[in-house]
Amino acid sequence: MASTTSTGASGLLIAALIAIGSICGSASATDFIATKPTPRVEYWQDRYAQIDAAVADVKSLPAVKLLFVGDSITDFWLLDDNPWMPEKKGGRLIWDESFQQPGSKNFALNIGVSGDRTEHLLYRLLPKAQGGMGQIDAPQLAPEYIVLMIGINNSWAAEEPAADSMFEGARAVILALHERKPGVPIILQSLLPINDEPKDAHLVQPVNKRLRALAESEPFKGYVSFLDLYPSFVDSSGKQISRYFNDGIHPSLEGYRVWRDQLVPFIDGLRRGK
Repeated sequence: MASTTSTGASGLLIAALIAIGSICGSASATDFIATKPTPRVEYWQDRYAQIDAAVADVKSLPAVKLLFVGDSITDFWLLDDNPWMPEKKGGRLIWDESFQQPGSKNFALNIGVSGDRTEHLLYRLLPKAQGGMGQIDAPQLAPEYIVLMIGINNSWAAEEPAADSMFEGARAVILALHERKPGVPIILQSLLPINDEPKDAHLVQPVNKRLRALAESEPFKGYVSFLDLYPSFVDSSGKQISRYFNDGIHPSLEGYRVWRDQLVPFIDGLRRGK
């Protein structure tokens, strides 16, 4: 009996060693990224580098007809497969259909950056000579329209009163854009509905109302047009249409299509009205 037990234990030990050897043999230590010194690069840092490269290519800037400015909701026009949500897609397909072709009337440059609050966008717009990033400094960047959506990120870790902070931040961005590019009309887009219904009711909707009033007031109405996207993203009861969003905040591919289908005719109407 003892001999049998000893034999069984030996067999188990041999099997375990074989298994360990098999695991260790499946990849050498140098095959793992985890073993290599690698600088940490956040998504927003990569976007900064992409934008800096785009605005440094001054020969391509005169072709830009639309300048998209904002946070992740604007940024994710450029996403195809979403790296944070497998099987979800951003708006890349729609962007390529509508805004990607050089020489077309709606050829666009997108300087949206995920995570940006109004204060971060203001820093990016601030000229380099004043200590900012100077992302729209280049005089060759003279788009026909600036397409702006900003402010929703200021609803988290919010200054109080939050609605005032969101509105004043957006107002400061409009003023900064107009100061940097005084001859370029601004299309001010409403914030999109979010799936946090209390926050949507107490922040998003009141801020949108104030943004509309701002665009219709002096001196802003001379260079700002308000595009209210909100109604296209809610149902008849006023509730967010979930299929238009990947996570209750960022549009899905279908949501970007709805946005495009509102924005492009709006721009065409502005052109006809010139």
